[in-house]
Amino acid sequence: MSKKIVNPQESLQGLAEGDPTILNVLQRMIEGTFEESGLDPKTFMLVRIAALATLDAAPASWLMNIEAGGEAGLAPESILGTLIAIAPVIGTARIVSAAGSIVRAFELAQELAEDNK
Repeated sequence: MSKKIVNPQESLQGLAEGDPTILNVLQRMIEGTFEESGLDPKTFMLVRIAALATLDAAPASWLMNIEAGGEAGLAPESILGTLIAIAPVIGTARIVSAAGSIVRAFELAQELAEDNK
């Protein structure tokens, strides 16, 4: 990071809550890896969705990737289809956890939208 973090606790809290100003750095990382991957936008995002479920990612991670997936034209049905496809490999517990994190991500998005009104 080029800037000194003034308040690390506040930054960590913001990151966990999906604060878009903190997520900008992560967004730039996604853009860089997308270009290097050579994949089309939808495939790139489906691979990321599978990785998030496998890693039992936090809701803020889902929020950022679902938003990017929407921008790439990824339909919610494709996200669900991806979770169903990987369920036999990663297990139902991870899929159920992913579903809960996705729901929480939508709640975070709504909270952020209300805060920005």
